[in-house]
Amino acid sequence: MIAGPAGDAWADAVRTPLAGDASARRYTRLSRPGATAVLMEDPAGDIAPFLRAAHHLYGLGLSVPEILASDTRRGLILMEDLGDAIFARRIAADPAREVPLMAAATDLLATLHAQPAPDWASPYGPEEMAAFLAPLWEHHVADPDPAAVVDLTATLTDLLFAHARQTDVLLHRDYHAENLVWLPERQGIARVGLLDFQDALAGHRAYDLASLLQDARRDVSPEVEAAMIARYTAATGQEPDAFRTAYALQSLQRHLRILGIFSRLAATRGKPGYLNLVPRVRALIRRCLADPATRPLHAPLRALGVAG
Repeated sequence: MIAGPAGDAWADAVRTPLAGDASARRYTRLSRPGATAVLMEDPAGDIAPFLRAAHHLYGLGLSVPEILASDTRRGLILMEDLGDAIFARRIAADPAREVPLMAAATDLLATLHAQPAPDWASPYGPEEMAAFLAPLWEHHVADPDPAAVVDLTATLTDLLFAHARQTDVLLHRDYHAENLVWLPERQGIARVGLLDFQDALAGHRAYDLASLLQDARRDVSPEVEAAMIARYTAATGQEPDAFRTAYALQSLQRHLRILGIFSRLAATRGKPGYLNLVPRVRALIRRCLADPATRPLHAPLRALGVAG
């Protein structure tokens, strides 16, 4: 446990492991009479990004777990327990909740994007996004054609520069229904609790909306997707057609990277369950490739066996 009064108060708490994310981080719920908290353990010891992002988001009035104590040397954070009302679970239990919950999550992004990205946020622009595709050919594509890799990287970079080059807002970068918690006792956008935001970077405003609405883990209907894109563009004053083009490119980059990440998790971390999600990701890639702006990517993706 973390040394100090806050940590000592939970030393004798009952411990219950919680489902973690795709990283090596471990989460444990601590329970004592009338209260709970969550202990996060990062084996790499790199908790500074989580603390920095939590401080920034809290300052904007967003619902992130309150930090009760931390130990940077041992990679430990004791934090507020936001509960179990995960968006994905609530929607699975009652599909009628999907539209209001997705609307609340969309409104949160509109509010977050009204603020500039903080200076500490590294850019996730066209060149970085293209470079982040490396897991695709390193772990997912068998015997990748080097020329196709070069073509894909260069073409995607050019398209992103043409249609989605901005890096002016803070990205959560894993903004989906498994990382959002419903907090109905709070008001406004504070009803949406945020988890796993430690990978935040500065990027294009379409990225997190694409993560929310083209979810690798659950189906979102095209009708809900279209309604939330319209809700976001109306709230933020974005030109709808230009935003949709950027959205298609940001979505496609995310899905291609996810194919590589899921394959890597299965091969190197003993998590084959992620391979069950690959068919949905490939279907989402096909949806993105129906956008005219993505046409130049068809040939290199066919050469890599990703799109047929």
